[in-house]
Amino acid sequence: MDVKYINPFLMAIKNIFETMIDVPFQLGKPGIKKDRVPPHEISGIIGLSGGVSGCVVINLSREIALQLVSALIGEEVTELNDDCTDAIGEISNMIAGNAKTDFPGETTNISVPSVVVGKHEVSYPSGLPIITIPCKTDQGELVVEVALKENK
Repeated sequence: MDVKYINPFLMAIKNIFETMIDVPFQLGKPGIKKDRVPPHEISGIIGLSGGVSGCVVINLSREIALQLVSALIGEEVTELNDDCTDAIGEISNMIAGNAKTDFPGETTNISVPSVVVGKHEVSYPSGLPIITIPCKTDQGELVVEVALKENK
């Protein structure tokens, strides 16, 4: 998997966190994921199709979700309800839209993100390595998981 497809998402997350959400974070060292079960209970899933296909998953804990949504809307959110889930979808959508502006090639489509809450698995494309990138905030860790392939 070429980093030119991963970097737009990492830069988008950095941009969204630092400018629109104003939550400081640090990128950790990327690794290879061994299973399909996310480490946390909330996932914003962004699908890609066309020139590049696969998915990018922003996976976060309840604590991180509440921190990000609170920062996004400017008031403390203490409950993981439908409004909070919608806001996680919006954050994932901002990341996807921001990444698309720097994504190489013109033939890749990026879907509207879906949000899954609770114990779940992600349907990653079979046969692809899943790159996992930990990110830390003052409330804990979230994980960006990337499984993409170039279609020729």
